[in-house]
Amino acid sequence: MAKGDFLGEFEIYVMLALAHLGPDAYGVTIRQEITRRTGREVAIGAVYATLSRLEAKRLVRHTLSDPLPVQGGRTRKHFTLTPSGARALAHATSMLARMMQGWRHA
Repeated sequence: MAKGDFLGEFEIYVMLALAHLGPDAYGVTIRQEITRRTGREVAIGAVYATLSRLEAKRLVRHTLSDPLPVQGGRTRKHFTLTPSGARALAHATSMLARMMQGWRHA
């Protein structure tokens, strides 16, 4: 794996949120899932910047929803992991799990 192929901590959070949310993964729900699971407040701009970076790496992709059925309803970008993204996430989380073996918080 090339140096630029490794995932950062927040990239892992975003990708795990995508995996947990399935077809309901879009910016706001991804931010809420990260906050719910980590207790960490996250700026929506950070989520979208990370999704854009992951999409450029071809680790995630998006589809546009139909406009919401309300006046002025907008489309949403729903994100999913690509097969490469799923492999990168599995690799990153297995490395983290191996590093944590035997470690105890004092």
